[in-house]
Amino acid sequence: MNVRFTRLTAVAALFAAGILPVAEAVEYADVNTTASTISFTYDQMGSSVYGTFSRFQGSLYFDTVRPESAHARLIIELDSIDAGSSDANSELKKTAWFDTAAYPQAIFESTGVKDLGNNRYQITGNLTLRGKTREVVVPVLLKAENAIGIFDGQLTLKRSDFSIGEGEFASGMVSDDINIRFRMVAPQRSDHALPVTEGR
Repeated sequence: MNVRFTRLTAVAALFAAGILPVAEAVEYADVNTTASTISFTYDQMGSSVYGTFSRFQGSLYFDTVRPESAHARLIIELDSIDAGSSDANSELKKTAWFDTAAYPQAIFESTGVKDLGNNRYQITGNLTLRGKTREVVVPVLLKAENAIGIFDGQLTLKRSDFSIGEGEFASGMVSDDINIRFRMVAPQRSDHALPVTEGR
């Protein structure tokens, strides 16, 4: 009898009997914006400034067994910015900065996902801000807790890439690097068990 055939038959029987481990395939969808957060930090004249955006909406489809098929879209309402004071908020909404009257939203849409292993992923996508679209790469860590998925990620943007802070602010008064952190929470949509393939 063919030894390879015999081995495969035995492995299949063990899977069917529930003796060998299986990989849990979990799907996440529908971002819970109430439980999610988006924050940013930058340096201004040697001091670190922390801020948040309180209004945003997101759509998500993410399958842990087929992460390459994932898709994410995030829309941020820029006039929901909170940089710690009403003066700062008013300034950042002006034409030299976000110009929220002309460009009320920032939009991110994913174009690809790469599995890095150990629940870490690299999401590539297009970010549109102030009418300019740039490709960005976002490292993300997925943590599963009580039937929800928590997607933690961060990236650094160059504000000059989006013409944010023009004129007198284009100098070194405010750092060009803006550090973005996000925590997206999505409920588990469904789960099922799939066999672990060799070499994975």
